[in-house]
Amino acid sequence: MSPLNSWPPEITLVVYGGPLLLIFVGMVFSLYIDRCHLADILAALRNSRYIVFWAAGLSSQGRLGRLMLIAKICGMVLCPKSGIRAGELDPDDIRNFPVHLKRLLIAKTTLMVITLIWGVLAYALLKLK
Repeated sequence: MSPLNSWPPEITLVVYGGPLLLIFVGMVFSLYIDRCHLADILAALRNSRYIVFWAAGLSSQGRLGRLMLIAKICGMVLCPKSGIRAGELDPDDIRNFPVHLKRLLIAKTTLMVITLIWGVLAYALLKLK
């Protein structure tokens, strides 16, 4: 008998259902950013050709395209060094990026990383069974 089978059902539900719940919360949070803040984010990054290029293509692709655009923006704004070096991001846009929007992007990325780590640990526990 594996130790997983000896766990109370509530703990098993939390361990394995937690990542699914966090995926749902992350999608709702991304939809919130899309609905309420995407226009402000794009306005703040209007001189960055990478963002302008991807915004032109992905904004017209429906909700999924805009969610992909938000994920790209998170990566480029939170780790901008390579984008600035390549000339794809404007350093002034990154330097003057609004703090409240950056906090939203940090929260989204943190939620995504926590979901990924929790999911990998749940999968590893399942495989140890």
